[in-house]
Parts: sequence; C-alpha cells; structure tokens
Amino acid sequence: MICAELTIIPIGTSETSLSGYIAAAVSALEETGITYELSGMGTQLESEDPDELFDAIKKAHEAVFLKGVLRVATSIKIDDRRDADKGLSQKVMAVKEKL
Repeated sequence: MICAELTIIPIGTSETSLSGYIAAAVSALEETGITYELSGMGTQLESEDPDELFDAIKKAHEAVFLKGVLRVATSIKIDDRRDADKGLSQKVMAVKEKL
C-alpha cells in the first residue's frame, strides 16, 4: 500500500481564499477514482499502484493551473510500505490503540 500526503498551494492569486483552487484539485482526484481523504491542511491518498498515485497527483496539480493560476507549489510526502498491506485508517488505529 502506498500512502501519500499532497499539499497544493496556488501562488499569485488575487484573493486570500484558496478553497476554489483546492476544490478543482479534489475534483480532479474524484475523476481518477483514487482513494483520498481531504483534511484542513492537505489531502491523503492511498493506492496499490504507484503509477495510479502519481497520475492522480499530476491531475490534481494541473487542475489548479486550469483555474488560471500561473504558479503552483505542490508538496508530496510518500510512505510506500511493501511488507504489510496497511493504509491510512490502520495507521491512525495503531496510534489510537496505544493512547
């Protein structure tokens, strides 16, 4: 299972709110069918296939440009675990069990 955290920041917008740009990126993720979870500071993705994951990230990144932005900073953090099939929910559950 490959888990990733994606943060997309449009640069040079004429407004302080970025939600419309992020909505465009999330809509692009929706079209890919990849498993994702939106949070207040980023979006977590899950996939069994690295090509699917990177394709979804590219589509989300490009979707922001389609909204008219001329510069986009995208940060990606990837956890690619090959010894066990554990996704995001299992990671959270493991911590909660220890609390």
